Amino acid sequence: MMCCICKEKNATVHLTQIAGEKMQKVDLCEECAKTKGVNDQTGFSLADLLLGLGASQELEQSVGGLDAKCPQCGFTQADFKKSGRLGCSECYVTFAEGLGGLLKSMHKGTKHVGKVPENLRTKRDITELLSALQKKLNKAIESENFESAAQLRDEIKQVNAQFAAATA
Repeated sequence: MMCCICKEKNATVHLTQIAGEKMQKVDLCEECAKTKGVNDQTGFSLADLLLGLGASQELEQSVGGLDAKCPQCGFTQADFKKSGRLGCSECYVTFAEGLGGLLKSMHKGTKHVGKVPENLRTKRDITELLSALQKKLNKAIESENFESAAQLRDEIKQVNAQFAAATA
């Protein structure tokens, strides 16, 4: 099993942290374990380990220190640093200033690509279709293909009319 930080050496340190019902496993080589402070008897922050050493320090500085609290659930920066999780939806608003970079580093991106509820799917599909048609229209105009541009313009009007009728 490879180290999940350097992805070069075999992992010799295997950590499992259970917070609530969620279990987080981290496999590290001896060198990465030392640099992340895993051998330190005082403990280490899973948030720092997963997000990069110093990530939670960056969050602390941007929001006002470890004693900053969520007004809804009382969750603090220290709680986030220990668990790597936020307490409620209001925490995202309270700690928003420092979360942007952290969330980008934790996830593959900031655009949702998962399942969409059925009632929102058609709106999204129509929006994507209109966007694609608009791009084709712009290309047709740039290449001075005005006949194609006129057809695309008419198609965009038709899709807009159908969408307006469906949502009314």
